[in-house]
Amino acid sequence: MDRRSFLSTTAALSAATLATLQTRAFAAEDNKPHRVALIGSGWYGKTDLFHLMQVAPVEVVGLCDVDQRMLDGAADIVAKRQPSGKRPPGYKDYRKLLEEQKPEIAIIGTPDHWHALPMIAACKAGADVYVQKPISVDVVEGAAMVAAARKYNRTVQVGLQRRSAPHLAHVRKQFIDSGKLGKVGYVDVHSYYPVRDNFPPAAPPPKELDWDFFVGPAQWVDYFPGIQPRAWRDRTEFSNGQIGDLCVHMFDVVRYFLKLGWPSRISAVGGAYQHAKDSRVNIVDTQNALFEYPETQVVWTQRSWGTPGDPDYPWAAFLYGDKGTLKMSVFKYEFIPKDGGQREHGTWFDEQAKYPEDAEHQETEPFAASSTRRHMLDFLAARKEKRKPVADIEEGHISSACCILANLSMDLGRDIQWDPQAAKIKNDDEANARLARKYREPWVHPTPEDV
Repeated sequence: MDRRSFLSTTAALSAATLATLQTRAFAAEDNKPHRVALIGSGWYGKTDLFHLMQVAPVEVVGLCDVDQRMLDGAADIVAKRQPSGKRPPGYKDYRKLLEEQKPEIAIIGTPDHWHALPMIAACKAGADVYVQKPISVDVVEGAAMVAAARKYNRTVQVGLQRRSAPHLAHVRKQFIDSGKLGKVGYVDVHSYYPVRDNFPPAAPPPKELDWDFFVGPAQWVDYFPGIQPRAWRDRTEFSNGQIGDLCVHMFDVVRYFLKLGWPSRISAVGGAYQHAKDSRVNIVDTQNALFEYPETQVVWTQRSWGTPGDPDYPWAAFLYGDKGTLKMSVFKYEFIPKDGGQREHGTWFDEQAKYPEDAEHQETEPFAASSTRRHMLDFLAARKEKRKPVADIEEGHISSACCILANLSMDLGRDIQWDPQAAKIKNDDEANARLARKYREPWVHPTPEDV
């Protein structure tokens, strides 16, 4: 696609988005490959790495995973894709990778419970980091990650790439910044995606998987067939359920659009109402959470059963303004004026023709690819310009911690009022005692003071 065709087909995109696209020139001018390591070589780890390789010169100097199958598969593809043709060395222990290879950039694509320790170690080792969301499983982990980024002066981008999605950048300029939506007093963030019903009974793990290392700092749970890869999200030892996986994306982009920080109050209710009582899946299938701001309410609704309220938007954010309603998802958007005027709609920015290799990596999400590429470009530009990236680690911490605190509110059965200055919950010793989960030995829980 030439420049004229490109501009004609993207005339609706915001100036900010076009400026982001133009940073591709920055990447192309940098002839020295970035020395990159990937820690967590499964689904999204590989996806993030490959999108980085599409927009910048990269030499992958190491791959890490506790599952040899993931490690071998990633190494095969990387050897074919990087200009040197080298097959990067594989590691099971991220600490050994960081010590031996000393990468400039580390991508953390591990399961959620393994985000904090490798990210902090990478910062200490002098690497800038791209870490997947949610940044942590508990609040203190996230605070320690922010502290590590600041202490070691590292650039850290969180994989909340909806902040860089071209169609959502257009939405932000066209309907929110312009005032066309009006004052937003209520936001509905929701997911109606299903959750698995159960796992098979516990069984010995595959010989290629070091299950003890996989569990790592989490509390022990026996291996269930099918739990790795991806299905670990259905266990609370390794994740925060759908609120940590899906809500965090939409909640974060809403915060970004509306310039929202920490909510003044968080409350949530929910449970496993459709799962069998003896199910080995232990995340909730139903949840409602309220993030309260002085002039806006953001509500999260999860129902992993039944039919979606709006079949066209099963995972989305609906913003209700006094001049209209804005529906937006990773796939599309629709603006509905209050006065009954002409509706406006659009879809995600499709670059599959420009990047045919996306289809070769079958795990690529085409609708997210254009967003992740721009997110990587922003990350690289932030490194060069010595500024914070669009999804800086502190922003990722706020969005992740709010979701974690909602789960805590649900478990405790009461509201939570967060004090950002003190970094604790107001007047609730029991809740504060649960801001850091217990680590399994010999792993040591990080804190902001000891990173």
